Amino acid sequence: MKKLYSMSLVLLLAISVILAGCGNKNQSANTGSGTENAGSGEAAKSDVKIGMVTDVGGVNDKSFNQSAWEALEAIQTETGAEVKYLQSKSDQDYDPNLNQFIKGGYDLTWGIGFNLANAITKAAKDNPDSNLAIIDSVVDAPNVKSVTFAENEGSFLVGVVAGKMTKTNKVGFVGGQDSPLIKRFEIGFAAGVKAVNPDAQVVVNYTGAFDKPDLGKAAAATIYNDGADIIFHAAGGTGTGVFNEAKSRVKSGQQVWVIGVDKDQSLEFGDDVTLTSMVKRVDEAVKKVSQEVVDGTFAPGTETLSLKDNGVGLPETNKNVPQDVLDQVEEYKQKIISGEVTVPAE
Repeated sequence: MKKLYSMSLVLLLAISVILAGCGNKNQSANTGSGTENAGSGEAAKSDVKIGMVTDVGGVNDKSFNQSAWEALEAIQTETGAEVKYLQSKSDQDYDPNLNQFIKGGYDLTWGIGFNLANAITKAAKDNPDSNLAIIDSVVDAPNVKSVTFAENEGSFLVGVVAGKMTKTNKVGFVGGQDSPLIKRFEIGFAAGVKAVNPDAQVVVNYTGAFDKPDLGKAAAATIYNDGADIIFHAAGGTGTGVFNEAKSRVKSGQQVWVIGVDKDQSLEFGDDVTLTSMVKRVDEAVKKVSQEVVDGTFAPGTETLSLKDNGVGLPETNKNVPQDVLDQVEEYKQKIISGEVTVPAE
């Protein structure tokens, strides 16, 4: 009997140990899971939806629209917000593309480029409870955020680079549509060239389009054939043709350069042809305003980003620009910021 009692006691103790082990195992799993979530550092996933309507240059223009889309992709990665773009193949697509996002309940709808101003104006009026935003144009509506840039100031700085580095005393400018916006690029660039090289000639060619690389290539060929060795483009996707023409000439042994626009285009086209770029922080503007929507602090109105806001300027790295030229660029930058130098815009 005593022996039976002892065996029963041992059996009970064994069962208790097993049950305790199972209990501890389950408790550890739950605690571990909770600890992993608490310490992961992941931001709560946002349920905000942000849409973007491109201009005709398309989201892969390696310039303006692409910068905006990359900003929204960053917002998605960082916050979990849902982002989507619709590509406009002509101006007839602006209205239906905008309305697709608005009717889909998106929290913010972007129009990328001044050509969408009329469509944004109409959409804002027809949908007063929807938030919209536009780059490069001012839409006076209580539910629209308008972001513009001092393109003339940044273009002045790359004009300084071109004026100092041209070996032929002739440089070129290739524009997309001949508009007040693109004129600011041209006028600022020419002013920068003349500030450091009064004898230099600036040859100008407008292609009339932002999505025609063949026209950009033809315009560049004409300017290079005319003796220019540096071309600054403000032509969106059309500017791809300018780079293509430069690359073909460099391969044949001719030293010519392109100054890119909107983003550091050496990352797309290489250091062999990209002298520098006039970086226009479309990405930062789109990201900033979109983050405001995520945070619930979106405020309609107008904001202009200039040199003092770091909204325009040269890239951080400029492999092909000598330090003495960069020093002069910095000198002019500070003079513009202080008001000592006023850059014309028209």
